[in-house]
Amino acid sequence: MARLVIKNGYLKGRKATSHLNHLVKYIATRDGVEKVSNAKALWNSTKKQQSLITQIIREFPDSKESLEYEDYLAEPNRENASEFISITLEQHIEQVGDKEKYLDYIANRPRVEKFDTHGLFTVGEQPLILSQVAKEIAEHSGNVWTPIISLRREDAEKFGFDNAQSWKALISSKAMELTESLKIHPDNLKWYAAFHNESHHPHVHMICYSTNPNEGYLTKPGIRKMKSALATEIFRQELIPLYGEKTQKRDDLTKEARIALRKLLIQMQSDTLRSEKVEELITYLAECLKHTAGKKQYGYLKAELKNVVDEIVDELPKDERVAKAYTLWQKAKGQIENIYTETPSQQLPLSKCSDFKSIRNMVIKEAMEISKGKFIFDESETADSIIPESPADSSMLPDSFPPENADDIQGEFEPQKEDGRHHRKSRSPSWWSENYKQAKQFFYGDQDAGITQDFVKAYSLLLLEAELNNPLAMYDLGRMNADGLGCSEDADKSHQWYEKALTVFHAAESEKPWKYTQYRIGKMYAAGLGAEQDYVKAAQWLTQSASEKYKYAEYSLADLYYRGNGVEQDYQTAFELYLHSAKQGFPYASFETGKMLRDGIGCDKNEEKAQKHFSDAFHGFTSLEKQSHDDKLQYRLGWMLLNGIGTEKDILQARSYFEKAALVGNSFASYQLGKLYLGGEGILKDIPEALRWFSISAQQKNQFAEYALGCLYLKGEDVPKDVAKAISYLKSAAINGNEFAEYRLGKLYLTGEDVSKNVETALQYLTASANQGNQYAQYTLGKLYLMGKDILKDKEEAVKWFTLSVAQGNIYAQFFLDHIDEFKEPSVMLAATRLLHHMSRIIGDTPPARIPPNQRADRKLLQKIRAKKQAQGQKQDDHEQSMHTL
Repeated sequence: MARLVIKNGYLKGRKATSHLNHLVKYIATRDGVEKVSNAKALWNSTKKQQSLITQIIREFPDSKESLEYEDYLAEPNRENASEFISITLEQHIEQVGDKEKYLDYIANRPRVEKFDTHGLFTVGEQPLILSQVAKEIAEHSGNVWTPIISLRREDAEKFGFDNAQSWKALISSKAMELTESLKIHPDNLKWYAAFHNESHHPHVHMICYSTNPNEGYLTKPGIRKMKSALATEIFRQELIPLYGEKTQKRDDLTKEARIALRKLLIQMQSDTLRSEKVEELITYLAECLKHTAGKKQYGYLKAELKNVVDEIVDELPKDERVAKAYTLWQKAKGQIENIYTETPSQQLPLSKCSDFKSIRNMVIKEAMEISKGKFIFDESETADSIIPESPADSSMLPDSFPPENADDIQGEFEPQKEDGRHHRKSRSPSWWSENYKQAKQFFYGDQDAGITQDFVKAYSLLLLEAELNNPLAMYDLGRMNADGLGCSEDADKSHQWYEKALTVFHAAESEKPWKYTQYRIGKMYAAGLGAEQDYVKAAQWLTQSASEKYKYAEYSLADLYYRGNGVEQDYQTAFELYLHSAKQGFPYASFETGKMLRDGIGCDKNEEKAQKHFSDAFHGFTSLEKQSHDDKLQYRLGWMLLNGIGTEKDILQARSYFEKAALVGNSFASYQLGKLYLGGEGILKDIPEALRWFSISAQQKNQFAEYALGCLYLKGEDVPKDVAKAISYLKSAAINGNEFAEYRLGKLYLTGEDVSKNVETALQYLTASANQGNQYAQYTLGKLYLMGKDILKDKEEAVKWFTLSVAQGNIYAQFFLDHIDEFKEPSVMLAATRLLHHMSRIIGDTPPARIPPNQRADRKLLQKIRAKKQAQGQKQDDHEQSMHTL
């Protein structure tokens, strides 16, 4: 493990005491590292060396923390003994000599890397005159600090710090951190340094002081800050995997803590595990806070209540698994601290761990909620996610079946004769005409053909084809009227065109059965286009087409079996149909096959095969998109590139595909663009642009975009809070079937936050969400009926909703279902559970933030920071009050 060691001393100009005289003599007469032959270097240390080491350790106990002493203990040979003696006396030379001798020593001693006639350097390129610097330092009346920064030889070479130039550049770049560590104004800092290229432990001697003799002092926190600044730069590459390991430990703790502590606290309520202390403490705190004036924050509470809060926090990690995870987290943290300090911090009680300070205010907040008797929701962060995931599969898109391959469909109209020539099939008119193909080119744009996207021209050509009774043109006109592309948006006219298209498809099928018309008819019944949505009829028509191995029908029928629409749900049949369609080269089927193989649904889980199908799907989508430029294909490709499914992750290319799809009215693509600009992942965060794309999508009644806008305006962080606008968007999303919008509205009306409390309206929204399968709404209804709060108690109804929520893995609902007859008021348990969630979120190790050079926080910001720190339990400037000069 790479380490950086900093030894800090300071000079006051005092002379050496008599009992150190022989050490002075050793320093003055030594010629670099003691010379021993290679053969003798590994012999045991001499008695003289051992005696000298004993005296050094007695005089300078801190020398036992050095890298050289570690090496000597591991292998007490002559070479290591010599290294330890030499470097330790050098590190403490300020105690056995005066300022001028010290400066002369570090500038001229053997193994110093010289810039000119000596090895002294400072910021800038101006050459230093040693005598002038010596006089300057000797006459300085204030303290002079003498840091010595040491690395192991292998680390110095590995990270490129085995030469004076690298150290000069590093120290020059970190001058601001030096001033902060030494409490010196940046304009007053003076420093000099010299690099000693020792064989085992190359090191740098520094001299630092302030031109203002009354300024500056160095503390242990200051040393840590100095070491942190240097180590972060030196070990940048090595720290990356360490932080990765730390993050993994954090994630492990999150998982273990959530599972184990929920169980601990829930068992407490059911008497299966006694923990009366926590219950009593939270109840006592809640009662005390009712009669406490002033701010209800940790920093403002009396000592007695602070102790209660600390006791509650320290009960959390008493579960064995959580204690183990906390220890592992501390161990990973210690590895990083080891770079910054010789003595990593010991594991502290949870209430004293600085990473968890904010949990104390969470304890207070939960106790206050309990004292008010408010209904408390229990959920994961996804329950109220501002930007929920939009669908990856086509089943939730407006047109629930994918586009066909143009070449395949054209082949349906132009089958080959045995002599290789083509003719039109007598059972249908020539639907795939030149006019129709040109209309599609204008609809999507065709760069290869030099055709710019033009909805008006596309609409005009489709009208001509529709007059010739072309159902494909009629179908496309239905879509264009629905989305307002090349014409005014008109839902009635859209339905009329879809209805005409369905009639012509039926007529063609009546003339002569054909797998293609059977597929198109089934597709329209499934989507409810031109007729009432009827999954049973859809399944019948698609089954006829699929029986002829038509890959599009196989895929679409598989979708019905997967979801149990019009047929009995059968994952195995769905998988077989998807797989057969995929083997015929249909990328949509490859994608669904990959999902089922990945998740082990309807088949054995096989990650390798799943990735192969995802890759096939991506390449297939790419090929299809080049032919048709279809927006659903573009959306798919963008989604796969965004998530790295079947291809490498590429945010910019994903955005490009989303933009293409959004331009032809794909509301899901517009929604994804809004998410990209809101989150700023891979692109610059741009709130106005995010709102623009969300609004475009919402105008097309995209429930996800409406929900996102509702949450944004309700939260009021990235945009000004606007409750009326938020409620409007949430209600529109709920009307369009968004279960999370229904759940969010139910919460609002139940708690009375931002809107007037209305239990009846809340129940309507929660029930609507629960009926769509939202596990949080189901759990909330179960708890409402069990508690009998705001509504009549109904144990049977509670069991019904808990059971549905459990089916989706809700562990809270599972507990209540398991202990339905042992129920008692769960408010204390729920508060503690949320404390656990908060604890898991704040676990992590972030290096101390430093203000960049030439930047300072303004006065108002500093006041806010101080107030926040005080609220979290720190006294004003307590970090300074605890310091003492070394």
